[in-house]
Amino acid sequence: MCLILFAYKSHPKYSLIIAANRDEFYHRPTAPAGFWKDEPTILAGRDLEKLGTWMGVTSTGRFAALTNFRDPSEVTEGKRSRGELVADFLRGKDDPRTYLEEAAKKRELYPGYNLLAGDQSQLYYYSNKNGAVHEVQPGIHGVSNHLLDTDWPKVKLGKAGLADTIEKNESSLAENLFDHLANADPAEDHFLPSTGVSLEWERLLSPMFIRSEGYGTRSSTVILMNDEEIFFKERVFNGAGHSDREFEIKIKG
Repeated sequence: MCLILFAYKSHPKYSLIIAANRDEFYHRPTAPAGFWKDEPTILAGRDLEKLGTWMGVTSTGRFAALTNFRDPSEVTEGKRSRGELVADFLRGKDDPRTYLEEAAKKRELYPGYNLLAGDQSQLYYYSNKNGAVHEVQPGIHGVSNHLLDTDWPKVKLGKAGLADTIEKNESSLAENLFDHLANADPAEDHFLPSTGVSLEWERLLSPMFIRSEGYGTRSSTVILMNDEEIFFKERVFNGAGHSDREFEIKIKG
């Protein structure tokens, strides 16, 4: 997952609104969102190479999501898959803060990441590039491949669009969020971050929705959560268009 926009305790109906794009190499095998056969309370897509996930929810109201931290100089050989961090939280019972504090103790085992973990009453953030577990405050937030709320063009544009979309409070909230996530306009060069990749790659990676020959936005996901229910919709893109998978969960106590 390379762009996660979210509104936390900022909407009259939903305590958590997620609008996210997953960017990945097209050849990496992936299962679309669904309830896992080996963990039937988990609803998520699945990376079929490492068997983890980038984002998911559970029927008991747990949520977790992850983005990679872009650092091309980092040595990743021999490190563990970041996707297991999301999966382990979803299948576990630790409260979000405890889970992230335990994750911090093994920060060196994984390449750089940003991790969100929450339940019906709380939401926390941790990056192993930062070193501190933070409780997320109510408001509009965004994270891409740097720290939470870093002022990257796609994060700024994404947060502004999310705020505008939820302020309208229309019945077509989910579809409006998908429309927002589909923005493929690149940032102007003077706004681009410098993350250690080439200027060509900075340009390619700058839009909210990425298209290129071998790498790009594989799926978009919208999640709407409150204390009673979860709406989860994933839009998977392919050469012929897209396909949708939609789920509604009544949260079990």
